[in-house]
Amino acid sequence: MVVQDWTNVVANSLQNLWLGVAGFLPTLIGALAVLLVGLIVAFGVGTAVEKIFQALKLDTFLSKLGLSHYFERANLKLRASYFLGQLVYWFVAIAFLLAASDILQLNALSEFLKDVLGYLPNVILAVLIMLAAVIVANFVRHIVRASVMSAKLHAGRFLGTLAWWSVVVFGLLTALVQLNVAVSIINSIVTGFIAMLAIAGGLAFGLGGRDYAAYLINKLREHTESR
Repeated sequence: MVVQDWTNVVANSLQNLWLGVAGFLPTLIGALAVLLVGLIVAFGVGTAVEKIFQALKLDTFLSKLGLSHYFERANLKLRASYFLGQLVYWFVAIAFLLAASDILQLNALSEFLKDVLGYLPNVILAVLIMLAAVIVANFVRHIVRASVMSAKLHAGRFLGTLAWWSVVVFGLLTALVQLNVAVSIINSIVTGFIAMLAIAGGLAFGLGGRDYAAYLINKLREHTESR
C-alpha cells in the first residue's frame, strides 16, 4: 500500500511537471520566434540606416567640420553612419526583446528594458549636444583668433584655446545634465563658478579700480556742485 501511494505521488508529480512544460512550451516558442524576427528586422533596419547615412556622406561632412582629428587622437575612426546604424539596431532589438519578455511574463526584465528604451533618447541627445559643442567650439576658436590677430593683439592662440575649452566644458556639463548624471553637483559647480567670477570681478574692481572710482565720483561731484 505504501509503495503504491509513493508510485501514485511520483506519477502525479511527473504528470503535473509534463503538463506544465507542455503548457509553457508554446509560450516559449512564441517568445523565441518574436525575438528571432526582431533580430532580423533590427539587422535590416540598422543596415538600411547605415547605408542611408553613408550615401549622404555624413562621415565626410563631420570630417570637414574638424571632428575626425579628435577621434584620431583617441586612436578611433570617425564612423558616425555605423554608430547610428548600431543605435537603431539595438533600439529595435531591445524593443522586440521587451515584447518577448512580456510574452514570458518576466516582469522584472520588462521593467528594466522599458527603462533602457526610455533612457536611449537621452543618450542620443547627449551625443548630439557634444557634437554641436565641439563644432561651435571650433568655430568660436577661429573667430577669436582672427579677431585678436586682426586687432594686432597678443595671445590670440591662447584666447582661442580658452574659448574652445569654455564651449566644450559647457557642452559636457549640458550633456551630463541631459543624462541625469550628478545634476545637483553640476548645478552647484556652475553656481559656484558664476559666484567666483562675480566675487573676483568685485574684488578686482574694488582693489584695482578704487582710486579711479573715487576720481570719477569727485569729478561728478564737482560737476554737480558747479551748477
